[in-house]
Amino acid sequence: MKRLQRILAIAAKEVRQLRRDRITFGMIVGIPVMQLLLFGYAINMDVRDLAAGVADMAGTAASRRYVMDMSQTQVLEFRHQAASAQELEDLMRRGEITVGLYIPPDFDRRLEDPSRAAAQVLVDGSDTVVGGAVSQLAGGARTSPYTDRPPDLEVRTFYNPERRSAVNTVPGLIGVILTMTMTLFTAVAIVRERERGNLELLITTPIRTNELMLAKILPYIVIGLVQVTLILVLGAWLFRVPMNGTLLDVYVVSLLFIIANLALGLMISTLASNQFQAMQLTFFILLPSILLSGFMFPFEGMPTAAQWIAEVLPMTHFMRLIRGVILRGANLADLAPELWALGAFIAIAMTVAVLRFNKRLD
Repeated sequence: MKRLQRILAIAAKEVRQLRRDRITFGMIVGIPVMQLLLFGYAINMDVRDLAAGVADMAGTAASRRYVMDMSQTQVLEFRHQAASAQELEDLMRRGEITVGLYIPPDFDRRLEDPSRAAAQVLVDGSDTVVGGAVSQLAGGARTSPYTDRPPDLEVRTFYNPERRSAVNTVPGLIGVILTMTMTLFTAVAIVRERERGNLELLITTPIRTNELMLAKILPYIVIGLVQVTLILVLGAWLFRVPMNGTLLDVYVVSLLFIIANLALGLMISTLASNQFQAMQLTFFILLPSILLSGFMFPFEGMPTAAQWIAEVLPMTHFMRLIRGVILRGANLADLAPELWALGAFIAIAMTVAVLRFNKRLD
């Protein structure tokens, strides 16, 4: 009986401590709810409304009907009109479209000839949705004004013609690994100083808050760049991942992303009271970053609300940047909107972290 009382007393004490730990108590409810919403609402494997462009060189009633039929499949959303196949390729390299439809000038004659493809589909193979897009596009338009067969499509896959999953996965893994390590390292940094009593020494020094923040993240910037180099080398050696862009652009993009995650980690460290809470908050950020950024699931298949949330996450923009540079050979000017988005995130996160951090003991 006494043993049971002792056990219940300790259990009651743990419950009271848990109630006082508001972040941990919130995670008990928040993590299951977040996963339920993500997997039940946001994650959708059905590809819809892929950003597409069309170059209609025929300009006939049959070609316009064909484009309309393709739109009605709800797989494609034609957002750009191009004047040539080369312009479609340029739009794809900049990441403005995922699929391009090229209709040749002799489209009507091709419809009469079952041995010739009536049109050509250009598909961005650097995107994880390419497999689903190709399979659905192959049977997209079901009618031909001349025969009972659907017009044949010639599919050209750019940047990953062999459709090897490693080519898409390895660049994205850079974002996953940097998000996990950089955010966690800095999230724990300030909290660890507080728990060990080192902040007492910092208080007696003339160092300013922004100087302390900068000093905290500088070593991790070097560590992050080392991790990027390691992934690039192993990816090229083991999985033959191509490097279509320049290494300088890869490191510039990676540096911005590293700083963004370090700033996020510093902001988390100002919210957490101990290292366990810092790790919990890091996990709370990491999960939606992986699931909503387009790394694992098609971004276009998510509902609009989930896409808005994903646009706030730095990994979403980094995924577009790193795949654009490494696989599509895009330069930084082509990807300027994503760079501006990362820069804005860094400015906001660092400002919040500096304002919340007080160089004093609680």
